[in-house]
Amino acid sequence: MRLADSERVVAAARSWLGTPYHDQASLKGVGCDCLGLARGVWREVVGPEPFPVPPYSRDWGETGPREVLAEGAGAVMISIAPEAAGPGALVLFRMRPRAIAKHVGILTGPDSFLHAFERLGVIEEPLTPAWARKIAFAFMFPRVRDGG
Repeated sequence: MRLADSERVVAAARSWLGTPYHDQASLKGVGCDCLGLARGVWREVVGPEPFPVPPYSRDWGETGPREVLAEGAGAVMISIAPEAAGPGALVLFRMRPRAIAKHVGILTGPDSFLHAFERLGVIEEPLTPAWARKIAFAFMFPRVRDGG
């Protein structure tokens, strides 16, 4: 698999800025959550979603034997080391120690990222050391045949 153009990924992600937060939604300008943002960027950069996303809990403290979100991303994206992630990378955050990774963001620069956050909607903010420490997984969007 080849990588999608990172500038195209960042531009697609930024086009969602200001979209209100809505749990389990993925409609630009109408509402989305963090996974819905990633799904929307996928549709813009790669194409149709490869599989339906089942309902999921909002519990950032959820524990379990499987990293379901990381497994899903790994099935269709290019896995990279979190420390190698740069602009255009999809990152998964482990919000609590020993919990599974449940929050999604897209890096927009060496020190910034975009994500959907409850009450704030889709925002871009600094990737502070506190946020960076929570990155558990990183992935790159694949390139589509037509040059995406």
